[in-house]
Amino acid sequence: MEPLDERAQRIVETAVALAERDGFAAVRLRDVAASANVALGTVYKRFSSKEEILIAALEQESERMVERLGKTATPGETPAIRARHLFRQVTRGMCRKPNLTKALVRSIASGDPNITDRVASFHAMMTALIIGAIRGSAASSAKTWDAAVEKKEREVASILQQVWFSALVGWAGGIHDQDMIIAYVDAAIEHLLSDEK
Repeated sequence: MEPLDERAQRIVETAVALAERDGFAAVRLRDVAASANVALGTVYKRFSSKEEILIAALEQESERMVERLGKTATPGETPAIRARHLFRQVTRGMCRKPNLTKALVRSIASGDPNITDRVASFHAMMTALIIGAIRGSAASSAKTWDAAVEKKEREVASILQQVWFSALVGWAGGIHDQDMIIAYVDAAIEHLLSDEK
């Protein structure tokens, strides 16, 4: 992700604060502009929608997540143990700010064509972390996983990520709690990685 200029960064930080406090509906571009002390035109010049602003926030959080979780190997003796550990860390980290995470989930699932590439980057980052956990190695950059990843690893990482995101959507919609996100992912890991050494 390219660094944001000072005004764009202020817009993103303001949107995050509004989303943390009151959720997705609170991120109205007019309110973001007023709170960030910029003109509404300045907001529209840099972002086409609130979803785009929130995805910029997600990109920044993703970079921090890779810095935190991807620089060293995930602990554990087997791929299943390491994958469980990774998903617990990511899930607990995201659920610490429930209103913001729910707003981010809505943005990811919005289908806004202006953010498709950025959503794909988030999925690539998650894939890198998952494959790193499966292999027991560091995953400091999503870019390093493109060609060298075996088909089975890519498929397992994709399935686990889809189960996790689906469970996250259910949590965001109030269907179940954080523990159920982890339980669904654990069940998928049990089926996909239980025999891996």
